[in-house]
Amino acid sequence: MKKTLFIALLMIFTLGAATTFASKAEMKSVEPVATENRLSAEEVSRLTKRIEEIRDIDKSTLTVIEKRELRKELKGIKEKIRNDGGYVYIGAGTLILIIILIILLV
Repeated sequence: MKKTLFIALLMIFTLGAATTFASKAEMKSVEPVATENRLSAEEVSRLTKRIEEIRDIDKSTLTVIEKRELRKELKGIKEKIRNDGGYVYIGAGTLILIIILIILLV
């Protein structure tokens, strides 16, 4: 009896201390996020037109270096659009948790 009580108390204090230290470290590293770097509708349409132009190019006539430059340009454009903030990513675990919560609450 004493041994199980000791182990239970030890687990409670150990788990409580770990979350306490973790939350204090997170509080210090929080910084405001700048959201002023939004792309205008013109810029987005210009970038998407450029993507379409690149995809319509006959790549069989290009050299390896030119193909590599086009790939880098495509990656840069996609990253620029993705960083604009128009996407919300939900992980698989989060999606499953949301579905379970909806099922339980309905």
